[in-house]
Amino acid sequence: MAKKVVPEAERRRRKPVKVGGVVLSERLYIETALRMLQEHGRDGLTVRRLGAALGADPSSLYRYFRSTDDLLLAVGDELIGRALRGWTPAGDWRADLRDLGLRIHSAYLAHPQAAILTASRVSGRSHEIAADEAILGVLRTAGLPDAEAARVYHAFIDQALAFAALDAAALALPHTARAADEAVWQATYARLPAATHPHIAATAPRLVARMKDSAYPTALDMLLESAAGVLTRVRGRTPDPARPRSGGDAGR
Repeated sequence: MAKKVVPEAERRRRKPVKVGGVVLSERLYIETALRMLQEHGRDGLTVRRLGAALGADPSSLYRYFRSTDDLLLAVGDELIGRALRGWTPAGDWRADLRDLGLRIHSAYLAHPQAAILTASRVSGRSHEIAADEAILGVLRTAGLPDAEAARVYHAFIDQALAFAALDAAALALPHTARAADEAVWQATYARLPAATHPHIAATAPRLVARMKDSAYPTALDMLLESAAGVLTRVRGRTPDPARPRSGGDAGR
């Protein structure tokens, strides 16, 4: 018989329970899932293995989560929560957004296996909502109209999560595979002749130096530069109420 699905609000009200000497809770499941993903990869996260790791009946999971997928959504939300921990806006919109973006990216890369599974998901949980509110708050407080704030927010958060997933996938590779991929730039691209590949040959030393690192900070700066241009145009179209009208407009 199928188990009853417990609404999230009710699950959150459920108190931790002690099973076999272990105090089970939603947080313990999330932390254990993060550890298991880090140690065993995506295939290592099953209801049975979670139960074994916690010394509890596998069905205990359903006291707090509808399924392992629901648990994964909570894991993704936990990563966003870790990114937000200690963050407060300083009042410089570009610096604030840059800090937030780098925090989100770093929080996911600290758990690459979890990042691969959760960066593309939407959970609607508390930390995700708090991050969205913070980002939109920075953009709207800077002076962007709602339509532009939504557009920049969309690009900002998708860029952060997309790079998190991309870079996490590279980190999750076996060390030998990752090293082999990085060596291709030196072994292949750096040796292409200018006669047949003039543009690659001209930039090869710089490519070799850069391609082993994430492009996210550069892409983030480019996005913020574009957003600054939008904000400048918006401010230029906004009349200054303290400035008197000139010419034929005066006195109307």
